[in-house]
Amino acid sequence: MSDMAKNLILWLVIAVVLMSVFQNFSGNESKASNTDYTMFLRDVSNGVVSSATIDRNTGQINGVKRNGEAFTTIIPYTDLALMDELIENNVAVFGKEPEESSLLTSIFISWFPMLLLIGVWIFFMRQMQGGGGKGAMSFGKSKARLLGEDQIKTTFADVAGCDEAKEDVSELVDFLRDPSKFQKLGGRIPTGILMVGPPGTGKTLLAKAIAGEAKVPFFTISGSDFVEMFVGVGASRVRDMFDQAKKSAPCIIFIDEIDAVGRQRGAGVGGGHDEREQTLNQMLVEMDGFEGNEGIIVIAATNRPDVLDPALLRPGRFDRQVTVGLPDIRGREQIIKVHMRKVPLGDNVEASLIARGTPGFSGADLANLVNEAALFAARSGRKVVSMEEFDKAKDKIMMGSERKGMVMSEEEKTNTAYHEAGHAIVGRLVPEHDPVYKVSIIPRGRALGVTMYLPEQDRYSHSKQHLESMISSLFGGRIAENMTLGEEGVTTGASNDIERATEIARKMVTQWGLSSKMGPMLYAEEEGEVFLGRSMSKSKNMSDDTARAIDAEIKSIIDRNYERAEKILTENRDVLEAMKDCLMKYETIDAKQIDDLMARVEPRPPADWERDHKDDGGKPSGGAPITDDKKDDKPVKPNVGKPGDATS
Repeated sequence: MSDMAKNLILWLVIAVVLMSVFQNFSGNESKASNTDYTMFLRDVSNGVVSSATIDRNTGQINGVKRNGEAFTTIIPYTDLALMDELIENNVAVFGKEPEESSLLTSIFISWFPMLLLIGVWIFFMRQMQGGGGKGAMSFGKSKARLLGEDQIKTTFADVAGCDEAKEDVSELVDFLRDPSKFQKLGGRIPTGILMVGPPGTGKTLLAKAIAGEAKVPFFTISGSDFVEMFVGVGASRVRDMFDQAKKSAPCIIFIDEIDAVGRQRGAGVGGGHDEREQTLNQMLVEMDGFEGNEGIIVIAATNRPDVLDPALLRPGRFDRQVTVGLPDIRGREQIIKVHMRKVPLGDNVEASLIARGTPGFSGADLANLVNEAALFAARSGRKVVSMEEFDKAKDKIMMGSERKGMVMSEEEKTNTAYHEAGHAIVGRLVPEHDPVYKVSIIPRGRALGVTMYLPEQDRYSHSKQHLESMISSLFGGRIAENMTLGEEGVTTGASNDIERATEIARKMVTQWGLSSKMGPMLYAEEEGEVFLGRSMSKSKNMSDDTARAIDAEIKSIIDRNYERAEKILTENRDVLEAMKDCLMKYETIDAKQIDDLMARVEPRPPADWERDHKDDGGKPSGGAPITDDKKDDKPVKPNVGKPGDATS
C-alpha cells in the first residue's frame, strides 16, 4: 500500500472517530419529556402550559409548564374532525417525529462535491508528477531508486575492457568495506567520482560493480529527474536524496547524465533564479558544504565533461575523474568473452579474431554484436553460433542491414558497381590508407552500395598523409562515374563523399594546423564550426583576407587529392572494369577477390557465394540489389571519418 493511501485511511478513521464522539455528546444532552398530544391539549385547557413554540416544518411543539417542567410533543397530521372525536373519548394521541438522516450521511452529502474536486485535483497532480507512489504533495521528494545490498549482483568480473578505470575505483571498495584503514593514516576518500567517456563504454555498469563489490546500498537517479517546472523543487529533491543517503551510510549515490543538471552557471536564460542553477547550487552545498557527508560517495557519469560547472569539478566534490574510453583490441576480446558466456558457440569461434575486426566498437556495440549473431543463428535454425553468424552480424552493424525489398535497374546497378570500385581501387593504392575489407553493391541502410575499410591496428591519431589519402579515396567514386558515364551522366551518389572530404580538408586547415600556408593556428573555436568573416560573433579576430585564404587552401587540398585519385583510376582503368564485372556477378567481394583483381588475375568466387550457388549452376539467386525508386532523392553513403567506419 502506498504512503498516500495510508495517510488517506488514517484521516478517514480520525474523522469517523470525531463524528462519533460528537454524536455521543449530542445524545447525552438533557432532553425534554415527551408528552402525547391529547395530554398537551388537556394541559392547555387546564392552564398548565405557560409557553409553547411550534415548528411548522416538523410539527413539533416545545413548551414549558407553569411549574418549570419542559415538554415536547408532535402535532398529528390527520383529519381535524377525527382529532376532536379522539380527544372527546379520552384517547391518547401521539405524533411521530419525522425520520432524520444521520449526521455522517448529512455531512457526506454536503461535502461530496468538495471531496470530488479534491480527488480530481489529486489525480491530476499525481499524473503531473509521474506517479511513483510519492503522492501529489511530494514534489520535493527524491526520485532516487534504492537498491539494497543483495539486489546488486554485478561485480568487477562482469566488467571488462577498462582495467585502468577499475584500478582507479577499486580503492573505493576497500574504503567502503574498511574505512578505518584509511582514516588511521589521515586519508580521506574522494567525495565524488566523475566517470567520463563515450556512450556505451560501461560507465553505469562500472558504478554498479563498485556497489556490488562493496555490498553497500546503491541509490541511482538520472540528472533529468532533478529538473522540474517549479523553481526550488530540484533543490528540495537533492536535499531529500542526501538525507536518505545519510540514513543508509555508507552508501553510493549514482547520478547518470549529470550534465543535465550540472551545466555551467550563468549560461541559462533564467539567470540566478533558473531551476537548473538552483539545483546545482544545492548539490554543490550537499557534496562539500558546511556539513560533511561522511560515508556517502557520489558517482556521476557523463559524456560531456566540457559543459560541467568548474565548481562541480574542484577537489572536495568531484575530485577524481575516471576516463572510461573505447576498449583496445585486448579489451574488446575480454568484453566479447563476457558476453559469450550465455551463448552456445561453435568450434570455429575465436574471440581474438572478432576483436581484431571490430576497431572502434564500444562495450555496448560488442554486446549488440553477440546478440545479433545469436539472432542470425536462431533464424537459420542452428543450435550453436558459428563464426559465420558473427561475420554477418559485424557487417550488419558496420555497413547497415541489407535492403532487398526493392529492385534496382541494371543501369543503376552498373553505376553503383563503378562507384564502389572507384572507392576500393583508390583506397587500395594511396599510401597509409586503411585496407579495403569488403565491397558490396547490395544497398545497406541508406546507401546504395558500401565500401568498407578496416585498420590493421587501433589508431589514436591521424597523419597528414593518411588524411589526404582518405580524401582521395572519397573522390574515387565520383571520378569513376565521370570516367564511365561522362560529365552529363554523373549522379548525386557522391554527395556525402564530397561533404566528408570537404569536412576533413577544412579541419586540416582550421583546427589541426596541417596546412603549411595557414600555419599551426586555430581558426575554428569549436569542432565542426568554422568562422568565415566578421559577421559571425565568434570570428572577430579573423579578417576577410584570412577567411578567403582558408577557403583557397581548402580548395587546394581537395583539388590536389582529386587529381591524384583521377590519375590512379586512369592508370588502372582495366582494373576498374574488371572489378565492376566482378561486383555485377557476385554483388559482394572481400579482400581476397580485391587482391586477385589488383594482380590482374581471375578473381576467386567468394566462399559464401560458392556455397549458396553450388546447386544452381553458378547463377545468382534471389535478393537482387535495390535502390530508392525516387531518382531525385539524394542517396546518402556512409564514408570513413574515423577508423572502422564504413565507407561508400
